[in-house]
Order: sequence, then C-alpha cells, then structure tokens
Amino acid sequence: MREAAVPKGLLESFRADPFGRLLGAEVEEVRPGYARASLQLRPEHRNFHGVVHGGLVFSLADVAFAAASNSHNQRSLAVSATIHFLRAPAPGRLEAECTEEHRSRSLGSYRVVVRDSEGRLVATMQALVYRQEEPVIPTPP
Repeated sequence: MREAAVPKGLLESFRADPFGRLLGAEVEEVRPGYARASLQLRPEHRNFHGVVHGGLVFSLADVAFAAASNSHNQRSLAVSATIHFLRAPAPGRLEAECTEEHRSRSLGSYRVVVRDSEGRLVATMQALVYRQEEPVIPTPP
C-alpha cells in the first residue's frame, strides 16, 4: 500500500527552520519516512584545523533527521543521536539522506548518511525519536 505524500505546508515548515537557514542548509526532498538536505560548504564552516567542523556535519544530518522523523505530520522529538565521522569532506556541497528504519506509535529509528560533493561517505548517524500525538501542522478537517 502506498503512503500519501507529506501534508501541504510541512515541507515549507522544514525549509523555514531558523537554525537550518543560519547554516545554509536546504531541505531538498521529503517523503514519508525520508528526507534529503544539503549545504554549500563555506570558509566559516571550518574549524581551527582547517577542516569542516564536526558540529556542522552533525547539524546537517540533524536537519535531514528532523524532516524525515516529522514527515508523517506527527510531532517527533529527538531522544538520541550517535554520529560516526569517517572522513573530512571534499570542498563543495555536503548532502545528508535520512531513512526511517522503524516506526511505531511512540518511537522511530532513523539512519542518516552524509556524503561530500565527490560522493564519498563522510559520516553516518543513527537516531531515535519519541512521537507525540499532536501534528506538526494542523490539517484541515
């Protein structure tokens, strides 16, 4: 059985996230249980070693995770997230893809993969959300 697309207005809500916008993150695609986000790397994204800051990589993964976990229009709040940094990204864009691995009435488990502009794996993240009963955005009756 095919699940319906995300409710109207939900994608716009994800794209309007103030912190994501501060980072320069773009939520590119959202489907039920899936999201893809990217950002263009800038000089200020580097740390004192001259490599992209791990906090930026985590934050981009978290933007995709937030969109995917809330894509069912059920308010979902992060409980935990574990990231593994595998390599420094090449210059250019970073892309994070988040996929729902399990969803129950109150919990959801997600896997995020972050790749650089050369398609190389930069990081993986495993994350868990608690689902509340309320919608992210109200749906018309």
